[in-house]
Amino acid sequence: PHLTCIASTKSNVRELLNHYKTQGIRRIVALRGDMPSGMRDPGEFRYANELVSFIRSEFGDHFHLEVAAYPEYHPQAPNPNQDLENFQRKVDAGANSAITQYFYNPDAYFHFIDQCARRRIGIPIVPGIMPITNFTQLARFSDACGAEIPRWIRKKLESFGDDRNAIRAFGLDVVSELCRKLLDGGAPGLHFYTMNQAGLTLAIWERLGFTTSH
Repeated sequence: PHLTCIASTKSNVRELLNHYKTQGIRRIVALRGDMPSGMRDPGEFRYANELVSFIRSEFGDHFHLEVAAYPEYHPQAPNPNQDLENFQRKVDAGANSAITQYFYNPDAYFHFIDQCARRRIGIPIVPGIMPITNFTQLARFSDACGAEIPRWIRKKLESFGDDRNAIRAFGLDVVSELCRKLLDGGAPGLHFYTMNQAGLTLAIWERLGFTTSH
C-alpha cells in the first residue's frame, strides 16, 4: 500500500503500520503526499525521509520501503541538485528501493541513474510508466506533477483530436518502445500507472514479449 505522511501524526502512522503488520503486509510505498487545500500545518512529518526514518525506528527492517524518485526533478524543488539531495536523504533514512515519476524521455532516467551512482546511491530505481490513453488527461496530470511530454509526442497527440483508436495505437507504440529502451538499458523493472485501465498495460506487456495469465 501507499502511505502518505502529510497532515498525519506519529500515533496515527504507528497504528496503521501495526495493522499492516498484523495483516502480513511487508511492502510500503512511503510518500509525503500533497498538502490538503487550505491546510497550513503539515503535521508531525514534513518530508518523506522523516516518515522513512520513523518507520525504521519503530519497526526496524520489518517493512520493505519504497520511495518516490523524480528523473525530471520534483516541480517544487528549486533545481535538480537539490532534488537529488532530497532523494539521498530518503535513501540514507532507510529506503530499500524507489519508483520514479513517469516520463517519456529515457535519457532523463539514465541521466538520473548516473547522478545517483556518483553519489553511491545503490538501491533499485524502477521507472514509472504511464500508458497514453487520453491526451487531455495526460496533459493535465503532467502539468500538475512536472512530467515533461516531449514536443513531438504532444504535437502528434494533438493531431489525433478525439480519435481514441489513433491515440491508443500511437501510445502503444511510444510507450512500448520506451519500456524496451529502459529494460535494455538495465532498468530493474517497470512500474505501470494503469489509472484503472489495465488493457493498454497488458498490450504493452505483450508487445514486449511477456506472457500474461488471465
